[in-house]
Amino acid sequence: MTVQFVGAGPGAADLLTLRAAAALRAADVCLYAGTYIDEGVLDHCRPDARLVDTQHLDLDGIIAEITDAHTEGLDVVRLCSGDPSLYSALAEQTRRLDAAGVPWDVVPGVPAYAAAAAELGVELTVPEVVQSVVLTRVQARSTAMPPAEALENFAATGATLVLHLAITRIRELAERLIPTHGADCPVAVVANASRPHRVELRGTLADIADSVEAAGLRQAAVILVGRALDRPGSAESWLYASDPERESKRRRHA
Repeated sequence: MTVQFVGAGPGAADLLTLRAAAALRAADVCLYAGTYIDEGVLDHCRPDARLVDTQHLDLDGIIAEITDAHTEGLDVVRLCSGDPSLYSALAEQTRRLDAAGVPWDVVPGVPAYAAAAAELGVELTVPEVVQSVVLTRVQARSTAMPPAEALENFAATGATLVLHLAITRIRELAERLIPTHGADCPVAVVANASRPHRVELRGTLADIADSVEAAGLRQAAVILVGRALDRPGSAESWLYASDPERESKRRRHA
């Protein structure tokens, strides 16, 4: 039997991948975080599947559930919100499974930042404005950030910033970003992206904290910061240029 870490996507049951839905239909046991996973996602599970809400379990308790099910010869899905490659505790869970001799694999999911960008109708990489995206978080009641990954270091690059697990500190974050981005830099906050009760807030670094606090947002929100959010400029990608070489020469001599 194999344990599958499955990306549940941003919340909407119809944003699961086909592979994720198939894994849920085949699972005898499904572990999920009730704080972040919609009931609609769990509807993909069989009626006789054992569903385990992990929001009140520590890491050892989660691993015990997985290893016990594996010992019983049961197929197990461990649902991760968004995509397992980001902030899913995949590393520490799989280390323990390796030590226990339990095989596992990963099914990717739609990440929350992609769903947020879709809700906003924006591309995060705009030609001649920004061509990089930084996915990061800040330290609160969590493990320490590596010193080189200070928010100010990422901000200095001018990349579009996507901040996870940071909504309760948005006022502090805005103040830290104003020196590099300017008070008028556009910001968007999307909570519960793709779900019926989603919340979308737009503003600038000068006023977004007021909007967030007024809305009472506390979790399941992604913060996006950068000029790309204004859909600026008229530059176009060379990808679809009729003559990319001529376009390159024209721009070099412009």
